[in-house]
Amino acid sequence: MRFHEDYSRICAFVSQRAVFANSVRPATLVISDGKIQEISYDTGEDVVRYLSQKYPGIPFNDCGSLVLMPGIIDSHVHVNEPGRTEWEGFHTATRAAAAGGVTTIADMPLNSIPPTTTLDNLKAKAREACAKIFVDVAFWGGVIPGNQHELRSLIDAGVVGFKCFLCPSGVDEFPHVSVDDVRETLSELLPTKTVLAFHAEYERNEKTNRLTGKPELYDTFLRARPDLMELDAVKLICDWCIKYNFRCHIVHLSSAECLTLVNDTKARGAPLTVETCYHYLTLAAEEIPAGSTEFKCCPPIRGKSNREQLWHGVKSGTIDMIVSDHSPCVPELKTRGNFLTAWGGISSLQFGLPLVWTAARMRNIPFSDVSKLLSSQPARLCGLEDRKGDLSVGMDADFVIWNPEESIKIEKGDIHHKNKLTPYEGKVLFGKVIATVLRGRFVFKEGKICDKPTGRLLLNANILQTIETR
Repeated sequence: MRFHEDYSRICAFVSQRAVFANSVRPATLVISDGKIQEISYDTGEDVVRYLSQKYPGIPFNDCGSLVLMPGIIDSHVHVNEPGRTEWEGFHTATRAAAAGGVTTIADMPLNSIPPTTTLDNLKAKAREACAKIFVDVAFWGGVIPGNQHELRSLIDAGVVGFKCFLCPSGVDEFPHVSVDDVRETLSELLPTKTVLAFHAEYERNEKTNRLTGKPELYDTFLRARPDLMELDAVKLICDWCIKYNFRCHIVHLSSAECLTLVNDTKARGAPLTVETCYHYLTLAAEEIPAGSTEFKCCPPIRGKSNREQLWHGVKSGTIDMIVSDHSPCVPELKTRGNFLTAWGGISSLQFGLPLVWTAARMRNIPFSDVSKLLSSQPARLCGLEDRKGDLSVGMDADFVIWNPEESIKIEKGDIHHKNKLTPYEGKVLFGKVIATVLRGRFVFKEGKICDKPTGRLLLNANILQTIETR
């Protein structure tokens, strides 16, 4: 393994295990001005000699047998800045991303104050982010009751899509939408190519989540968020997707009972995509200790059998991608010992690759499929597939270089996101991130994050100009 500090205009990366869309093979990638300029499917002396003659002085970053994969695209991250920066901010979130092989995050529209529901609010968030980010950052817009007239301006600014809630979001400034709100929103968005993402829980009966029981037991909380809440929501979303033939996306699917309906909807040609999260694929309700509220999230983590069915959905393609739903908060909001009052959110942005790989390797899921789930499919969801998520000529030179055979132990001192509470502390996982490369430059290498933020805001030029000229 030999990495260079030389950040010249042109360089090469060499790996015996480069991950392409349908294969893993030796390759040498030439990088120029942050893009993949050419690829040789060889790593031998002849290639080195040829490239050295073609590009005199070109430095070679030799990864040896380490896996070189497209950088991870985490399309579901709550950064919370401005307004709740004590929960998480762009500086800490993107440092954690860089340490985890994530080269692009898409920030969700809520938990910041103000939420990303107007153009002015997007500008406020982008101004906070622009000088702090270690990886690239895209933004989701939000749909709340009454803001449909704001959506076109957010599309023009470059948001990757919109998110709404079919049940209370947990924060007052981002109220959930009604069925009529969704219909109005879809009518407004129909002429566009954007996507509408749904928090897919729907309460037919307001008493659904008012069950009693011992608050320190996870089962008490689990019974308050039954599979039926997700199934009812997914039925509505599938109906809208079919009726309007409009791109709809289901975020953080937790209930495997929805998979048949999702599969049937896709089979009818509807433009539906679905994500699930690291925690639903690696944790199980039966294993959650009493009082351990760091495991609480919405929708909830369900049982072992449900987890295996979700993996079946991943392997069959019914589930399109795996993301973090990184949703941290200050420790006191986790109200230790009370699952009914604790904030629902899990912190995992930094550890997605080893979490997924540790489980995937036991299920014979190859590197190419892992890359598809973590990189190319999230890039496609966000409209970034022309520059992110794939090793091909013309794409951004965004890579994660990692060792699938080496294990790590998650310890608090190694966590880069702001609040360190996570259900994964102490876990031993396979898949150590060795380096993260953003547009041909190292942003993380052998345990250290680069000193200077070099990430970019993935917004349209018109809004970037208004931010930069202030």
